[in-house]
Amino acid sequence: MTWTPHATVAVVVEDSQGRFLMVEEHSNGRIVFNQPAGHVEEDEAILDAVRREALEETGWEVEPEHFLGLYTYKAPANGVTYYRFCFIGKARQRVTEELDTGIIAAHWLSLEDIRQLGNKLRSPLVVKSIEDYRKGRCYPLDVIADSQT
Repeated sequence: MTWTPHATVAVVVEDSQGRFLMVEEHSNGRIVFNQPAGHVEEDEAILDAVRREALEETGWEVEPEHFLGLYTYKAPANGVTYYRFCFIGKARQRVTEELDTGIIAAHWLSLEDIRQLGNKLRSPLVVKSIEDYRKGRCYPLDVIADSQT
């Protein structure tokens, strides 16, 4: 059997009121909340994947500004290991109301509201990445050497 981890991106976006951009979506028969996130497509630059996923899932143009870290997670529901390249981004403007299939809505939520979602969070990485961001964890984007750019 071949082990096939999934390469994903996510972005932590905070507004001027201290709220975070979150996605409410259907996943494996449940409604869950996550940062804007998704799979990197073949031949896609990682930063382009961040921009695309944020736009498709929230309707917001988001510009990655810093690299937050690489997180790994093995989902108990399907046994898949995810490598999550997480970024810090800035929301520029909302450009569409049309969202990707499976997405219910985009929300701006406080960290306390997010914590209260408990088992409605897609994974523990949702809160972990926000906490790392709030601790000041931040790396320049050029730590990502992407041959696609």
